[in-house]
Amino acid sequence: MKIRNIAIIAHVDHGKTTLVDELLKQSGTFRENQNVEVRVMDSNDLEKERGITILAKCTSVHYKDYKINIIDTPGHADFGGEVERILGMVEGVILLVDSQEGPMPQTRFVTSKALSLGLKPIVLINKMDKPDRRPDEVYNEVFDLFVNLGANDEQLDFPILYAAARDGWVSKTEEKEANDVSALFETVIEKIEEPKVDENAPFAMVSTMIENDDYVGRMLTGKIASGKVRVGDNLKALDRDGNLVEKSKVSKLMLYEGLTKKSVEEVAAGDIVCLAGFSKATVSDTICDVAVEAPLYAKPIDPPVLSMTFSVNDSPYAGKDGKKLTSRVIRERLLKEQEINVSIKIQDTDNADTLEVSARGELQLAILIETMRREGFELSIGRPRVLVKEENHVKLEPMEYVQVDVDQEFAGTIIDTLQKRKARIDTMSTTADGKQRIVFIAPTRGLIGYYSKFLTDTRGTGVMSRLFFGYEEWKGVIESRFNGVLISMAQGKSVAYGLFHLEDRGKLFIGAGEDVYVGMIVGEHSKDNDLEVNPLKAKQLSNMRSAGKDDNIILTPPKRMSLEEAIAYIEEDEMIEVTPNFLRIRKQYLDPNERKKHYRAKSE
Repeated sequence: MKIRNIAIIAHVDHGKTTLVDELLKQSGTFRENQNVEVRVMDSNDLEKERGITILAKCTSVHYKDYKINIIDTPGHADFGGEVERILGMVEGVILLVDSQEGPMPQTRFVTSKALSLGLKPIVLINKMDKPDRRPDEVYNEVFDLFVNLGANDEQLDFPILYAAARDGWVSKTEEKEANDVSALFETVIEKIEEPKVDENAPFAMVSTMIENDDYVGRMLTGKIASGKVRVGDNLKALDRDGNLVEKSKVSKLMLYEGLTKKSVEEVAAGDIVCLAGFSKATVSDTICDVAVEAPLYAKPIDPPVLSMTFSVNDSPYAGKDGKKLTSRVIRERLLKEQEINVSIKIQDTDNADTLEVSARGELQLAILIETMRREGFELSIGRPRVLVKEENHVKLEPMEYVQVDVDQEFAGTIIDTLQKRKARIDTMSTTADGKQRIVFIAPTRGLIGYYSKFLTDTRGTGVMSRLFFGYEEWKGVIESRFNGVLISMAQGKSVAYGLFHLEDRGKLFIGAGEDVYVGMIVGEHSKDNDLEVNPLKAKQLSNMRSAGKDDNIILTPPKRMSLEEAIAYIEEDEMIEVTPNFLRIRKQYLDPNERKKHYRAKSE
């Protein structure tokens, strides 16, 4: 059977996962009467809730006498580690672009990776059912993007298709020509080359994805570069430098068929296979015949730019909500994550109960934390910090390319705010729909927590995208929070009377009847200093007290933060207590005397 391997890359919410749904349906992967959920490739609960693709996934469809392996890749730059790995398995990419928004920074990020590998693109302008579509301008923007990214002449001669994936059609012209996606299948077969492989050489493949199967253990996925492999074959794993990782026997081989995997006895070069039997081999290792001496090339992964501390929860309420509490189980879970997610790094610290976790961005870290709390973990999280490096005795920090599309009336506010965060304007232009498009180069640390403020400043109408730009000289002090916090000086259940009398001190994070403890942050102070308060204070009883008088207390609804908002909010001396059902912001040192002692030592 003839094989084509393609990846679908696009910005978040441009419709690539919806397109994959249609390819699966129209290729006969589903029965005609089968009830299929929308966006079947987003199988992770968090993916469904957030409407984004987090994990790269592989599927396959059959069209005529061709097998087409399709990889649905993450569009968010924080999951770029996933993108880089899988592009090595394909010969071409479908670049999906919104007919109104055009190519966005994440499109630039993934496309640059694809073009640098020499992959041929097919450009698919999606959402042609939009009333404000502008396909001609989008085509020109894509062409300019390719030129800027150094595409060769062959890549610049890309085929262009038009689609409304939600309605299930793809066409070679701007007008709808048919009620199916056959135009895309035909273009893939015609324009994307067969895998370039050597069928007669010894077996070799690069492991590009890894997952753990409950029955067969570690499963390594990759495209076979040469030879054949059978169940029971003796193989070895080499790292990127050619060092032997381990030798093992193939216990199971599986191929992608639709949304499932099918066990097979033998797989030949060019196909994408899942292979079991190794216990140490990981992503970027070469799995090969024992006769092979040199590893296949595996592209290095861009470095992480942010890190956070993950610690054992030591609050007074530790262990009351979650089941997984100890440093040992937290360490095991994080090391397991590091195995399957190459863009995350885990390091020990001076404290045995604390690990440092480095990643590409806030969203990636927030997804990991949210996943762990749903698995029953309790832990304490520290403030994110950027990973700096030094060259020639000069301190360098990571910078990001930030593109914002905002209404004209908000542009001044956005420029002022980002410049205070040490960003500089790169370009400014007006989009076809009259919005102001501004591109900034900004320090990563200046963007921590900025997204929620951006939405507030633009009343929810702005669009912001960002990607890693490079390293530049340290930009100096960036103010992150101008207000102090209200810190509880007592432990117990909060009381409406006490909270009512705190409302003029600032904005509260808790309501009545909630568990609080000494050192827990219960609100934001209206001034720039921290203030210790008593949220448990009750009204003094007296002979003159009238019955039911306290029932008249009406509290202002507290400000509830999401995990991402809390991560962005905390300062260096603060932490987040994360449990399956609660998020609490707290001081690192709960005891006020210990806190003062620490502040004194730091200032000396």
